[in-house]
Amino acid sequence: MIFNITIMVDGNMEKRVMIVDDEPDVLTSLKIVFEHQKYDVITVTSGDECLKEIEKGFKGIVLMDLMMPVMDGWDTINEIVNRGLLKNVEIAIITGKGTKDFQKMSLLGSYIFDYLTKPLDIDKLISVVEKYCRYYYPRYN
Repeated sequence: MIFNITIMVDGNMEKRVMIVDDEPDVLTSLKIVFEHQKYDVITVTSGDECLKEIEKGFKGIVLMDLMMPVMDGWDTINEIVNRGLLKNVEIAIITGKGTKDFQKMSLLGSYIFDYLTKPLDIDKLISVVEKYCRYYYPRYN
């Protein structure tokens, strides 16, 4: 049996972010950045690992790379939707692919709160995630 415990910090739910990327340097860098911002950070290297974490009870922001082997970011988002795992998860795209795939965006865009391209502007990324946490998760304030 798997339990997911949400830690309380000063009476508020802990801010959580999952980084989904197959590039170890990206995972390490973003983990450091978000831990410095007082986030609980989970890093995974594949869409399959992402799905497992959400099924185990992950709640929070998912920063999803699009270009990954086996199951890309689009397929992972599609699986999240199809499995009904969106309840406590908000998704932002982080990708080296500068041109948006408008066909996929038209199908899955309503499940994505932002689309950020690499190289990432870290200040913008933090701002976007913080804004989203304040708006959709007021308990984080």
